[in-house]
Amino acid sequence: MTETGRMLRSTVTDGGVVRLTLVEEAVPEPGPDEIVVAVEASPINPSDLGMLFAGADPTSLATDGEALTARLGDGAVKANAARLGQPMPAGNEGSGVVIAAGSSDSAQALMGKRVAALSGAMYATHSKVSTAMCVEMPEHVTAEQAASCFVNPLTALGMTETMRMEGHTALVHTAAASNLGQMLQRICIDEGIGLVNIVRRSEQADLLRSQGAEWVVDSSAESFRDDLTEAMSATGATIAFDAIGGGQGADTILGCMEAAASRGAAFSRYGSDTHKQVYIYGGLDRSPTALTRTYGMSWGVGGWLLTPFLGRIGIEGLTRLRDRVTAEITTTFASHYEETISLDEMLDPEVARRYAVPTTNEKRLVTPGGQLS
Repeated sequence: MTETGRMLRSTVTDGGVVRLTLVEEAVPEPGPDEIVVAVEASPINPSDLGMLFAGADPTSLATDGEALTARLGDGAVKANAARLGQPMPAGNEGSGVVIAAGSSDSAQALMGKRVAALSGAMYATHSKVSTAMCVEMPEHVTAEQAASCFVNPLTALGMTETMRMEGHTALVHTAAASNLGQMLQRICIDEGIGLVNIVRRSEQADLLRSQGAEWVVDSSAESFRDDLTEAMSATGATIAFDAIGGGQGADTILGCMEAAASRGAAFSRYGSDTHKQVYIYGGLDRSPTALTRTYGMSWGVGGWLLTPFLGRIGIEGLTRLRDRVTAEITTTFASHYEETISLDEMLDPEVARRYAVPTTNEKRLVTPGGQLS
């Protein structure tokens, strides 16, 4: 008898509704270089929300008895035209135990082992994964510790790697009290990198300072711009990674970078020669990115995504970063979770309202196989 499992699927309808359902499907058979993981834990990252809700309005979350539903605006429907009517899997990463393995030596070596995996379909009781996209975990590492082994750790490392590759020596990070931000802070302390942390509340600043952060600025403070300029002057930060995206955040960062770079210099109508770069890697604010261009001519604003970055550094670079994450998964790259939820609870509108909107330092963990022991 074929074994079955439960999988979450997200479907955008031509009526402008996204529907999240749980379906029962046969557990997949692995190919030669694949494994099947009995999923124990999978985090909800901001990058997962795009697949789950397709840009729908979180305030419209409801249930029709069979599915969790939310309404999309006209723009979101057009943006998702290529996936209309297609039940899509979700859940970028997670951890679990290998219950089936393909014929290759690399697949067979993982049989029965706990792995961290990147598959795009981890909100399920079972997921088929390429051996290239999974890492065997040391025996002492729990499923919860292993669940966030890819997206946040590799993104944090990718930021410092990009900084070096592009000739910068210090960096700025927004939404800095997040799990990712705390990882980045630990990396920078370990490697002696100047890091300017931008947060939105005083308690977030206190949290980072308690972990050893030297430069933390609160965007809600009246002195924010002056504080940010001072931090940039002290660290020499000329590259920023912005999780907010919309509004005037990138503009403010560039303006303060220019103010720091121009201190003591003679006037130039073209601004300083120091190149200032802001990379937007998140969309906590979906409004337009506003730029007033008061920071000379040596600047850039662009997008930054993990996958293209990994393509730039190649398999050797990925292996180097992945090995570090595995070795430090309970220390430098440790994650913490505000709440643990089941697959069924993902379809509860009340629960969904909590996880559908990314909130700094309030990460959720999905346990498809039931509560963790």
